[in-house]
Amino acid sequence: MPRTVTARPYKIPESVLVVIHTPARQVLLIERADKPGYWQSVTGSLDTPDEPLVQTCIREVAEETGIVIGAGGVMLDNLRDWHLVNVYEIYPVWRHRYAPGVTHNTEHVFGLTVPAGIAVQLNPREHLQHVWLPWREAADRCFSPSNAEAILHLPRHDT
Repeated sequence: MPRTVTARPYKIPESVLVVIHTPARQVLLIERADKPGYWQSVTGSLDTPDEPLVQTCIREVAEETGIVIGAGGVMLDNLRDWHLVNVYEIYPVWRHRYAPGVTHNTEHVFGLTVPAGIAVQLNPREHLQHVWLPWREAADRCFSPSNAEAILHLPRHDT
């Protein structure tokens, strides 16, 4: 009897971008496993259309970095909605993950302040390595223009 393969549901074209940083404005960047050399902040799509953005942030930060918001000195209050929204064209290399005809994503930007020296444990299926960089250098390293721009907003939002 042939094995049935369950199709993966399409990604929802609404996501969060979480700029993780220390009080000294050191920014965490992670390198994508599916595109080595592509550095970014934590990103992730909503799991369901009604998932609260804060819940998406909490889930994605834990999945991608092992940092648990609400534990280890990272209080929920450390996660802040920067009230920045980016609408951008989805790169063609990743468009197959979305329903046919979906070409744009809406991204909500958050900042997360963490203690210096916090442990980072990457999901090896998603990311190869991480680095902490001063905020301007981090912005320069990002492959995504919207991610770089978000990092450049850090001084306005980290007080």
